[in-house]
Amino acid sequence: MLRSMYSGISGMKNFQTKLDVIGNNIANVNTYGYKKGRVTFQDLMNQTVSGASRATENRGGQNAKQIGLGSSLSSIDTIQTQGSLQTTGRSLDVAISGDGYFVVRQGNNEMFTRAGNFYLDSNGNLVTGQGNLVQGYPVNANGEVNKSGVADIKIDTNTTMAPQATSKATYNGNLKSSAPNATEVELETKVKDSLGQDISLKMVMKKTGLNEWSVDISSLTNGVAVNAGTSSTNIKFDNEGKVIAPTTGYTPYKVTLNNSTGANPTQAIDLDFSKITQFDSSSSANVDTVDGNSEGYLESFNIGSSGEVNGVFSNGEVRVLSQLALSTFSNPGGLTKAGNNLFQASNNSGLPNLGVAGEGRGALQSGSLEMSNVDLSEEFTEMITAQRGFQANTRIITTSDEILQELVNLKR
Repeated sequence: MLRSMYSGISGMKNFQTKLDVIGNNIANVNTYGYKKGRVTFQDLMNQTVSGASRATENRGGQNAKQIGLGSSLSSIDTIQTQGSLQTTGRSLDVAISGDGYFVVRQGNNEMFTRAGNFYLDSNGNLVTGQGNLVQGYPVNANGEVNKSGVADIKIDTNTTMAPQATSKATYNGNLKSSAPNATEVELETKVKDSLGQDISLKMVMKKTGLNEWSVDISSLTNGVAVNAGTSSTNIKFDNEGKVIAPTTGYTPYKVTLNNSTGANPTQAIDLDFSKITQFDSSSSANVDTVDGNSEGYLESFNIGSSGEVNGVFSNGEVRVLSQLALSTFSNPGGLTKAGNNLFQASNNSGLPNLGVAGEGRGALQSGSLEMSNVDLSEEFTEMITAQRGFQANTRIITTSDEILQELVNLKR
């Protein structure tokens, strides 16, 4: 009787713990990035009244006789399933679709979160709602992401982009194969000098023979001239209408400009004609891409699906300012909840595996937030189960108490 009473007590304690976890889940039903908890039970030790015996020639074997002594908590799990994504339209809201956690710095501690509602502080740092510094990979002067280590993401609204001279221009389109000799196709290419000033180059493509065109290059800008030794070249096509390239690979034609307007006096530009074709259709050769830019000021920024923080400048250029870091774990269920939507690595979670979105990690969706993965219908069902389980265990205790009362009443 006393055993049944203590078994009932252990059951009541366990169901109380389950109700506590359910209550916490329901309280966080609208918490961004929240991962619900789940309680599992296990039976406690068993008292063996008699052990098992094996069979003999004259008698069969017997099973052990054991009396259970209640239940205990087996685990309180963090369920890491994906929450639904809610569109917010805010550029600093970012949701992870798939595996991974944002990396933030809290003092000297590295923490992790699924809540992507970020903000800018007065210093231009990207922070969480509690002021934790969001971590990412820095970008060098050439716009290349340095993945050797993470650092605080800082967006300086006073950032300017220095002028950059054009170093390469590519062309595409078609030159009509059946055009008669001496047919000309004119193109104008706008390039930049080292001060960001526009230079207009005129290109005259003239058919000089079967599958062959000449290109004459001149400047339309005062103070800028094309070096005479680089003012013309030829483009040859094979019988399939593609540019003939040597076995070592296509090499762009290098044109040199002489500039007397105060910019760099000489400027070399690679002209890539490899995308031009010669089919029997109308001539449509045109400029594909031209690098270089004038001076620009940061006007706005956005976050891409791979976590790139893209700065949009007044000169029309878009440059990567930083890239958000994501971390995965061999056992994400082993992370410890640290409050404020944060997780902390533990002895059983494994070490953080840092990287960027899309490389074995989930994709990022800007302008959205991940909702809690709590399902209210499931939680209410579990609440009813826990309530009935608690009530059943109280009946064990009252029944044991009544039997004890009968024993006491034997002596009057």
